[in-house]
Amino acid sequence: MPPHAYMPFRPHPWHGLDAGPESPSVVNAFIEITPFDSIKYEVDKTTGYLKVDRPQRGASSPPTLYGFIPRTWCDERVAKLSPGALRGDGDPLDICVISERPIARSEVILSARVVGGLRMIDGGEADDKIVAVLVSDAIWSPGAGARRPPAGARGPAPALFRDLQAEHVRPEQLVDALRSFPVGGVAAK
Repeated sequence: MPPHAYMPFRPHPWHGLDAGPESPSVVNAFIEITPFDSIKYEVDKTTGYLKVDRPQRGASSPPTLYGFIPRTWCDERVAKLSPGALRGDGDPLDICVISERPIARSEVILSARVVGGLRMIDGGEADDKIVAVLVSDAIWSPGAGARRPPAGARGPAPALFRDLQAEHVRPEQLVDALRSFPVGGVAAK
């Protein structure tokens, strides 16, 4: 098999799956890393398979499920929302998904209700993180109209990205994780 091919019977998670019929309020998320992973995995842009990026360092293990929204792109539209960003990072939009139950498996697709975001800049590039809750989650998304998790549960995601400052992410602007956040890069239906 050529090194740049992926299997036609297995859609590429970034380009072959869709963002979801209710995007941008409810999106499909492809999960790359779980809170139980001590290794950072990333989808290989060529093949679509998960590859090892590096061991997680220190306290940087994600407190939530972490992945991306298919068919999105952090480009100029997202960069314009981040003062100080020179451009988008060229990756799909990152997403952190909160769930009541532990999900220990990555490389899964799930539906998530967008509740906010973290506006971040890494090396001059916009690298925003969408924050969402698992659809139909018994605690975090008790009804179809639920827009925010309970007030007492706001801490883990912002703490993770503050911890990452020492490693490779240098956020110049960090907004509250649950504040209203435009999802500028979600592809149109």
